[in-house]
Amino acid sequence: MDIREFVDTLDREGRSLAAAAEKAGMGADVPTCAGWQVRDLVRHTGMVHRWATSFVAEGRTSYHPDGGLPDLDHDDLLTWFRDGHRRLVDTLAGSSPDVRCWTFLPAPSPLAFWARRQAHETTVHRVDAESALGGDPTTVPPDFAVDGIDELLLGFHGRDRSSVRTEEPRVLRVRATDLSDAVWTVRLSPGPPRAERGDHADSDHQDVHVDCELAGPAASLYLALWNRAPFPSVTGDASLATLWREKSGITWS
Repeated sequence: MDIREFVDTLDREGRSLAAAAEKAGMGADVPTCAGWQVRDLVRHTGMVHRWATSFVAEGRTSYHPDGGLPDLDHDDLLTWFRDGHRRLVDTLAGSSPDVRCWTFLPAPSPLAFWARRQAHETTVHRVDAESALGGDPTTVPPDFAVDGIDELLLGFHGRDRSSVRTEEPRVLRVRATDLSDAVWTVRLSPGPPRAERGDHADSDHQDVHVDCELAGPAASLYLALWNRAPFPSVTGDASLATLWREKSGITWS
């Protein structure tokens, strides 16, 4: 996916998040985010949007903290969210491709990083907002879901801070059943996970022993790996699926 596609997704998903939040009401519980109400979700996502905008708009080349959560609620909170979301979309759409600023995951460029990251950030939280309405969330396109799985497995959990670890080496495979090339091999150990895209063999070209496989349509896997839905299918040692549930959460810090 290119930058324009990510920005278009961010635009659409942010508007859908606001619409779902408005319909659910600020006091509704968010089943996919234990302990949160819709107002918490809107405040958090709006804060992240403004934080991301500041790096690109101001060309910040080092980390700086977010601006905190607003003391707003109801219509005022939704207006604040929509204003911040619109500024983020406009900033990303109007920035030079060679803009230089801080990022925290590998990407072809800083602009590509922020467009991608905020598209996925907003999509996952749109699903959260829709969960407050009950029923099934609006589906995620398969290609976008695959990109999000890439970001999560190769990006977030490629960092030293990942807590998805095992005492003995284990292999977890993630397979999207609706796309032919959407397979990931995740090697677990006492160190950070090491994921690769593909059905990889070892150095002797022998098939890798897989301890557990998580499989299903890409959109379902995307939500499951972000701990927003059950895994469609778990084959092999289910304790690795449980490990993922317990240790893979990405927290704001």
